[in-house]
Amino acid sequence: MPFEVSYFHERVLAEIESWPVDVLADYARLVELLAEHGPSLQLPHSRAMGEGLFELRPRGRSGIGRAFYCFLVGKRVVVLHAFVKKTQQTPERDLKLARKRLKEVQHG
Repeated sequence: MPFEVSYFHERVLAEIESWPVDVLADYARLVELLAEHGPSLQLPHSRAMGEGLFELRPRGRSGIGRAFYCFLVGKRVVVLHAFVKKTQQTPERDLKLARKRLKEVQHG
């Protein structure tokens, strides 16, 4: 049974849909893999960020996207935050926002 993928807020999905077409296409492919494989999806597609937070790592010629997500009981995946990377390192504010949303989802 595949995992169900949902979004923390419709703005998260809107952000992803605004990505360059090639990055968006890779994201769609990776979400399918995530739904199929769940927590066993690993690098280079997904990476654990600690404390139950993971990042999906889509890329294309026009850039690199990141989508932070978590797993919930009942084979559910929630995409918490997404952005297109502009620097080599993940911006601290994006990581903090994803961790804040993770706590909201886990603890109500």
